[in-house]
Amino acid sequence: MSEPSFPRQQARTRRFTLGVPRAFTALIGPDGPLVLFLRSDTGTDPVTHLWRHDPATGRTERLVDARALGQDAGTLPPEERARRERAREQAEGIVTYAVDARGTVAAFALGGSLYTVEVATGAVASHPVAAPAFDPRPSPDGQTVAYHAADGLHLVVLEAGAGRPGRTRPLVAEPGVTWGRAEFVAAEEMGRSRGFWWSPDGRRLAVTRVDEREVAAWTIADPAHPASPAAVHRYPAAGTRNAAVSLWLVDLDDDGARTAVALDPAEDEYLAAVSWDDDPLTLLTQPRDQRAATVLTVDPATGGTSRVRRWTDPAWVELVPGSPGWVGARLVTVEDRHELGPGGARALCVDGTPVTPAGLQVREVLGVTSGRSRGRAAEDGASSIEVLASPAEDPTRIDVYTVECAPDGTCRSWSETAAEVPAIRRRVPGRRPRAGDGHDTPPWVEVTSVLDRPTPTVTVGWRTTDADGADRLHVHALEVVAETPLLAARPRLLRAGDRALSTALLLPTDDDGRGLLPVLLDPYGGPHAQRVLATHQAFLTSQWFADQGFAVLVVDGRGTPGRGPAWERAIHHDLATPVLADQVDALRAVAAEEPRLDLDRVAIRGWSFGGFLAALAVLRRPDVFRAAVAGAPVTDWHLYDTHYTERYLGHPATQPEAYRRSSLVDVDGRLPGAVAWAADRPPELLLIHGLADDNVVAAHTLRLSSALLADGRDHQVLPLSGVTHMTPQEVVAERLLTMQVAFLRRALAR
Repeated sequence: MSEPSFPRQQARTRRFTLGVPRAFTALIGPDGPLVLFLRSDTGTDPVTHLWRHDPATGRTERLVDARALGQDAGTLPPEERARRERAREQAEGIVTYAVDARGTVAAFALGGSLYTVEVATGAVASHPVAAPAFDPRPSPDGQTVAYHAADGLHLVVLEAGAGRPGRTRPLVAEPGVTWGRAEFVAAEEMGRSRGFWWSPDGRRLAVTRVDEREVAAWTIADPAHPASPAAVHRYPAAGTRNAAVSLWLVDLDDDGARTAVALDPAEDEYLAAVSWDDDPLTLLTQPRDQRAATVLTVDPATGGTSRVRRWTDPAWVELVPGSPGWVGARLVTVEDRHELGPGGARALCVDGTPVTPAGLQVREVLGVTSGRSRGRAAEDGASSIEVLASPAEDPTRIDVYTVECAPDGTCRSWSETAAEVPAIRRRVPGRRPRAGDGHDTPPWVEVTSVLDRPTPTVTVGWRTTDADGADRLHVHALEVVAETPLLAARPRLLRAGDRALSTALLLPTDDDGRGLLPVLLDPYGGPHAQRVLATHQAFLTSQWFADQGFAVLVVDGRGTPGRGPAWERAIHHDLATPVLADQVDALRAVAAEEPRLDLDRVAIRGWSFGGFLAALAVLRRPDVFRAAVAGAPVTDWHLYDTHYTERYLGHPATQPEAYRRSSLVDVDGRLPGAVAWAADRPPELLLIHGLADDNVVAAHTLRLSSALLADGRDHQVLPLSGVTHMTPQEVVAERLLTMQVAFLRRALAR
């Protein structure tokens, strides 16, 4: 029997995500504090179950065993498969769930079947559905569950008594359009995975109507099985028609009567965010060019809208999770303020006024509370806002910051952990208790990852006040059963070159300090993703490549998040030139400090945007790069989606030069910007693409391959039958690593 390997272990553990608690719901239920979460039984078991934790006692128990329900992943409805692909979900079993406002009932779907569970007893009920169910969500009172099926929205009225099936009925449907499901660009690019929202009183639903009939119909076929019909995928490529998205109010008391929400088709083409908890129904919209954002509130009786705030940016307005929100009657947003600090700041704003310091880069609004901040006494009318943010001096860390605002509007921000060891911390605040519940604050969950520990720690906190007025903090750890990696990452974090590029250098674990090392750059390099972070897990794959005999460099260049608006906007209208220049600059800067890097043997690998960057490197800088592995690369930006591509490059009809600068192949099959390869030692390029990829479709690689062939440039293509953008299959994930190493060794040995 062969020894276990890191590639096999990483594939089996889904990149060590299995066995880690996630998808938390923290609240005060009828019987006290409560935390629900998902987790598999072991670090190699892909089936996740629903768990319940009591913050008062520290007791954790399985609430629902997904395997006991006997559902098979092969029976997933197409909508659920698409949702998992958009969310990069690699697990099976219960992978998402929703809970009513008081934590009495949770709803979830398995294999298209709809289930509810009574949180207090664990009694599970299966409910009849009109068609395979998708995204079930209980009403705030826990009496009704809405779910999407067959392109329409349906309701299940729950029967009294544990384990009893409810009655299902259609609520709203229409031939040719979809009700209650997020369209492609909302789920892939905007972070909006939902298509319907309950009103706080449970009497209405806000529901999206999505008409994709004018969106281009692309086909995703499986050439390995030519008898299987191709799947039709409505894909809004740059410069083409988007789905027509509108929002409607559906009244349950009036037999599903519908009222249109007043939106401007031009100003509100993108419905970026919707919230309707205890606050007014609030929308965040954007026009097609994304240079503005508008916050609207909706009158539930008429569908009329009121503009609360609108802000603009000459490049684009960034969407930030958790924004907008409300603290009392004051609007909470996150806005890019270029005047705050040298590179600007992504600032938390209250009624348009920044309340976080210059340089702090807010990444997410976690929650808003009034009167008390996790148990701390405050003045009447005071409020507390929790955010995730990176300090200006260290973009590799993400900390939880609290912004406390006094009744007079003055605010101050602070972090409990900013002075501690650099880390990635994420917090899930609990839902506020209802009046008269008798508990001080809801519980919260915190997940912390650091550089020197391979798995994260997950803790639950709950603060109460004793009879004598003294605060008492209850803290318990949730068990993490993820596997320990077979190797330990040893990154050296650096700030390289004149632009102080965030860089990690990884050398072989058994390095003896002698001899030159071939160099492998291992970037993502594009917007919305950082690779150089203060967390061990981020560098495991890079360390494995280093242990194969490479010096590995991971570089976050211009366009990556965490360093402010000016840094991110350096790629506006050019996704290629500054991105590639930063990789080369970091390489040379690190080599000046570490002379063992062999600059005659430099390769680069990457996936998605990183794949684009890898192919770009050998086409435009063959003097630096001798080999590249480009996985699922975007090669022609005309073929990528509207919301992402037009944000950075503009509309292709008005910014054709931006597309020419940024694409590897143009519409005529030429290679714009490519440099001639040396006849005696041309670089080697391996293109890898999943043929079932519906995000970066395989046409990207096929068109680049045709252009390379026509231009006389040798290369290799590895097509992956049945594989999507995230390559979840264990055998594929394992072999991709070992094949890349073999390719790189051959290429750099010439």
